[in-house]
Amino acid sequence: MAPYETIAFALFAAITVASSLGVVLMRDVWHSALLLGVALLSVAVHYVMLQAEFLAAMQVLVYVGGVLILVTFAVMFTRDTDAQEVVET
Repeated sequence: MAPYETIAFALFAAITVASSLGVVLMRDVWHSALLLGVALLSVAVHYVMLQAEFLAAMQVLVYVGGVLILVTFAVMFTRDTDAQEVVET
């Protein structure tokens, strides 16, 4: 394994761990959903580094494309608009 592959693996492993911790520790659901997308994309990069391009494509299409969009819609539909109106006035 070339040294640049090891560096890339360590970088994306750190991104995966940091964004996964951010998903759990964030108080705002919207930011947590965005960090979930970062974590899922980072896992797809790991699949590419393992030369499993089909799994990487399925990771992006199914999880990032499907699950994250559903989470985004759920966050948008469940937001409390009364609290935002009080803050704006």
